[in-house]
Amino acid sequence: MSEHVYKKIELVGSSKVSIEDAIQNAIAQAGETLKNLRWFEVVETRGQIENNQVAYWQVTIKVGFTVDN
Repeated sequence: MSEHVYKKIELVGSSKVSIEDAIQNAIAQAGETLKNLRWFEVVETRGQIENNQVAYWQVTIKVGFTVDN
């Protein structure tokens, strides 16, 4: 059986569209420089208001990835 070691980092993604899009943006950007992304957890959700409307969604996530041997 193979055993893994993971590292966990915290990221903040943003989007004008939705919470899900903010998560996707953070993961996609992290995937450009990190290998072996495995899971994420949402830590915090918040937004920016402009003219009584939601202007941006911000989502803080923790992303886990396997560490190479």
